[in-house]
Amino acid sequence: MRANYIEEIKTWTEEFKFHADVSVRFSETDMYGHLNNTKVFAYFEYARIEYFKSLNRMEKWTGPQGDTIPVVADLQCDFVKQVFFDEQLKIYVKANSIGKSSVDLHYMAKNERDVVVFTGRGAMVQIDRKTGKPVPWTKEEHQLFMENN
Repeated sequence: MRANYIEEIKTWTEEFKFHADVSVRFSETDMYGHLNNTKVFAYFEYARIEYFKSLNRMEKWTGPQGDTIPVVADLQCDFVKQVFFDEQLKIYVKANSIGKSSVDLHYMAKNERDVVVFTGRGAMVQIDRKTGKPVPWTKEEHQLFMENN
């Protein structure tokens, strides 16, 4: 396994602290019983939202007083092993790098046997809800990502 965003796999996997659990549903598989390749992006979304909730970020973005929102700028997935119906997966998320108004998130999915089955990365940008322009992270937000990556 060698995705271009992973320099050294052992160190990279050890850096993850947060994960969300998912169970592969029958409706998420194809006629061969494999996890449909589009469903991993929904898993990334679920884990990303849970990660942001754990950092107390979602309330600011979804609350009535919120003036900023997060948007996905890009997203990719690299498949490592086959995944089948009813497998239990841990979808890990970490902030790999933080920009002025963006964060590059990395993802890793492991099955019940603690085997990596797919990895991914994607950039999120915080934008102004009204103008659509990027909004820089505060010092506190930047620190929060650094402490919880």
